[in-house]
Amino acid sequence: MRHTRGGVARRARREFEQLDRLVTGLHPADWNRLVPRPEGKDPWTVKDALAHIIYWKEHTARVIRGERRPLELRGLDVNDSNHLIYRRWHDRRPGEVVQWHRAVHADVVRTLAEKPAEWFTRRDRGPSWPGDLDGHSAHHRLKDIEAALGRAH
Repeated sequence: MRHTRGGVARRARREFEQLDRLVTGLHPADWNRLVPRPEGKDPWTVKDALAHIIYWKEHTARVIRGERRPLELRGLDVNDSNHLIYRRWHDRRPGEVVQWHRAVHADVVRTLAEKPAEWFTRRDRGPSWPGDLDGHSAHHRLKDIEAALGRAH
């Protein structure tokens, strides 16, 4: 399927707005609620799940710009990358994570706007491409954050 810059940007904005609305309404104790995680995985809190979402959005913006991963993440598989992000952000204040969330979204919007329209349409991609900007975020928003808050989805 061929995508358009406008379509990708709309999906990214819609998911950002839903996620931002959710995190804006969190109470201080909500940030430390544990999210459902498979055995053997890092014990994520709501804050950790948000940091995970943000990291992969940031990564996708780098990929779209044609940039390499940061040195400390090169050569790591997804699980090791997720663990590094967990360690890096777990002890940070929720306000720092929310600030990062908004800064990364602004970077995503800028990155999409700077790419030529033809870049989005020049080849076939899966229907959820680029998934980290919306589908991956929505998955963790619903299955992790909202589940930890006891909300039906």
